[in-house]
Amino acid sequence: MLGTGRGGPDTAMVTAARDGDQQALDALVADSLPLVYNIVGRALNGHTDVDDVVQETFLRVVRALPDLRDPQAYRSWLVAIAVRQVRDHEQDRRTTQHRRADLETAEEMPDPASDFAAVTILRLGLTDQRREVAEATRWLDGDDQALLALWWLEETGELGRADLAGALGLSGRHAAVRVQRMKEQVQTARTIVRALRADSGCPELRALTANWNGIPSPLWRKRFARHIRDCAVCQGRTANLLPIDRLLSGLPLLPLPVGFALHHLQAVPPAVEAVAHATAWGTSHGAHALETTRPGLLASLPPAPITIGGAAAVIVTGVLVFGQLTAPAPEPAPPVAVPAQTASPSPPPSRTPSARATPKPSPSPAPSRRKASRTPTPTPTSPPPASVATSPRKGVGVWKMPGLSTAFAKSGASWYYTWSTRREGVTGPRADGFVPMIWGSGSVTPENLAQARSAGPYLLAFNEPDLPQQANMTVEEALSLWPKLMSAGRVLSSPSVAFGAATPGSWLDRFMSGAKERGYRVDFIALHWYGADFRTEAAVGQLKSYVQAVYKRYRKPIWLTEYALIDFSNGTRYASDAQQAAFVTASTKMLASLPYVRRYAWFGLPSSETEPNSGLFRSDGTVTRAGRAFQAAR
Repeated sequence: MLGTGRGGPDTAMVTAARDGDQQALDALVADSLPLVYNIVGRALNGHTDVDDVVQETFLRVVRALPDLRDPQAYRSWLVAIAVRQVRDHEQDRRTTQHRRADLETAEEMPDPASDFAAVTILRLGLTDQRREVAEATRWLDGDDQALLALWWLEETGELGRADLAGALGLSGRHAAVRVQRMKEQVQTARTIVRALRADSGCPELRALTANWNGIPSPLWRKRFARHIRDCAVCQGRTANLLPIDRLLSGLPLLPLPVGFALHHLQAVPPAVEAVAHATAWGTSHGAHALETTRPGLLASLPPAPITIGGAAAVIVTGVLVFGQLTAPAPEPAPPVAVPAQTASPSPPPSRTPSARATPKPSPSPAPSRRKASRTPTPTPTSPPPASVATSPRKGVGVWKMPGLSTAFAKSGASWYYTWSTRREGVTGPRADGFVPMIWGSGSVTPENLAQARSAGPYLLAFNEPDLPQQANMTVEEALSLWPKLMSAGRVLSSPSVAFGAATPGSWLDRFMSGAKERGYRVDFIALHWYGADFRTEAAVGQLKSYVQAVYKRYRKPIWLTEYALIDFSNGTRYASDAQQAAFVTASTKMLASLPYVRRYAWFGLPSSETEPNSGLFRSDGTVTRAGRAFQAAR
């Protein structure tokens, strides 16, 4: 059923904003932001450039608003600008990709942290066939992605058909034809999603996926669709699909990241003076506001004597996706040697710091840990930073401590894990950032798999199976259990090895080869890394070399799920809090420059007050120096 279409902001508000009313502009921008965010986010499927495209859209809205003749046409006019910005962005991106052929794999990999389909599933709590529709959107072509963004909003009652047709520059009849073709593509993609998610895979489909890299593309959509049409087994699994019109009707807009919006709202100064001339306001007012936060962006525009406050300033200060203000600059991954401490064929006897409560696959107590080899040095407390940065990349390893939820909220991390399928009592606005883990062979139980399946699309697999003190699994054992993990996680990591991930013939290398031979799915690589050289520049260089070498070998997205400065070569020796802090700052900047590094998790959130460690927050709630550096990191 078609939605009735939202009328948009009050005409009087649009008129007042057009004529220079500051409060009206703030209200208009705040009213328009969710609509534009959903259009751009869905059209680009959560690409890291979403925030830039939304920002450019509102820049053009503010600049052109004084020339809007019919205030009643504001909503269609706004949507048309957003669609045009999406098209311009896609054209620019295609041009850039031709110039940077060495990075096309990294640029085209879907980002598990910001994929708009996955975010929709998580934040709107979609289930069953609605979830399949959201996942199917990953398989659409770029033009159909943009059309789906508009049609989805039409189905949810946010746009009318006239808005949709006007945004595309088409007649109503032509727009209806385009929508019907797009819906047919979505239906085809739904059958692919259903077939690939089947618990017992079709042997022919499994053989077909053997050479697939796990990234949806038009070529693989055609191959899978052709197989499903001709396969009685897969056809049977794709029956009883409800019409997508019924599935999408009544869904709300995806809400904006609340924490991000409030953070910037508090940081934005109020307007300092009234608008003097309405005709000059439309261009210089918005231009100056953007120039204050993104120098050089509007160098061609004349300077303005005023600033912008309120909701409009939230937009131009930096929009959106989950606090990531700018897309990281891509960097090639040249062939490099793996650092000695990560590629050593003889791992140290223990890799588990004494502060870490390592989960066990059975109810038995955790094994003993080695104590650190030096005496702790008291760390003076300092006031926390003025603001805490957030990023979809930033995460932490978490175990029980007093004030756990408060510390997690103060850290700025967007996600966390506990080395198990249990959340360990974390609550609060970002508690839904939990990522479950199946720790070892004993953790592969129906209960744990069900908990992992209900926690969301991501699943981490097997904690350091290459170490006797940890999961301690053979490659063959891990492969034999892998189909059960594939059924529990729609975005599934590799096993998280302790060392040597890029080394030919290593544990992970043999596992990845075996998974490919069997047609098993591995969506991204999970890595652990601990640096024994506590000099900041050297440690960052070693970490970067290791990550680059792993990416070059497997060409898959990477999550760095444990890392810190800890030397395990002779007992357990920690860097000082100052050294950890310097490393946090430098390493997070480096990781942001590698487009294939999707997430990282510091080891860990709790900090011991009686032993050396790498933690971020003490039990009394005070933050360590490393914790303050982590708060500021992106």
